[in-house]
Amino acid sequence: MAGAVPGAGGAAPAVERLVMMLEARGATLAVAESLTGGQVSAELVRVPGVSAVLRGGVVAYATDLKCELLGVDAGLLAEHGPVHPDVARQMARGAAHRLGASHGVATTGVAGPGASDGHPAGTVHVAVHGPGGIRVRRLALAGSRATIRGAASAAALALLASLVADEREQSAAPRR
Repeated sequence: MAGAVPGAGGAAPAVERLVMMLEARGATLAVAESLTGGQVSAELVRVPGVSAVLRGGVVAYATDLKCELLGVDAGLLAEHGPVHPDVARQMARGAAHRLGASHGVATTGVAGPGASDGHPAGTVHVAVHGPGGIRVRRLALAGSRATIRGAASAAALALLASLVADEREQSAAPRR
């Protein structure tokens, strides 16, 4: 078909591999998004069969919802605001816990076009939570609002793929 996007259902091959890795491990996933506004979830649901692993997602754009829905510490939010690595960590852990998943992925930051809470556009934190631990990555992105959101979504999914791959290697390693 002319103009078709490669990959099943238009999903990127890396996202397809991520879903297959999660499914092979019997893992489940919950998503917590702020600046990406559902884009991470949208990328995942492009993959046919993702329902075997995706439990659900929360778009907690408002700061108070990060606390109320995802269990982010209110004191942390009051002291540092929503654009902070510990907020991303707590969002990922909270999503996994509240949605009953083995893994959580989260995004928080400033998509722009201007600064917010003293952080320039492109300041982003992505985090993942799973049996292999919690990882967070700070990004300093440039470009349009759409570019920043897209790069943040891709970085969050790449960080999750890295965690799941490391978990797979750890479980395959011989025990001493």
